[in-house]
Amino acid sequence: MTQALSILIEASGYRVHTAADVAGALAAARAERPAALLVDLTLPDGDGLAIVTALAAEPDPPRFVVALTGHDDPATDARCRAAGCDQVWVKPVRSAVVVAGLRAGLDG
Repeated sequence: MTQALSILIEASGYRVHTAADVAGALAAARAERPAALLVDLTLPDGDGLAIVTALAAEPDPPRFVVALTGHDDPATDARCRAAGCDQVWVKPVRSAVVVAGLRAGLDG
């Protein structure tokens, strides 16, 4: 899924950096200071929301944050929004949702 999203997002005109786990995502985000952050909730070394909360407490946090989850329920949505996510996308997410969401969150 990461590769497919990367291709789609790059084709939409955005630069993409990926990471496979919480530690890698934090390191990449701290080095690059991205405008947007898309995080999966389930990562090999922890909860993706740990990335969101850690970066929110630092200077220059991402201005648009999206959580990706396989759980379409109110509790998951509430947990993501409480952590600072602007949107919650349920997998599998349609490409039109990704492109429109990024454009609205970053450009609109």
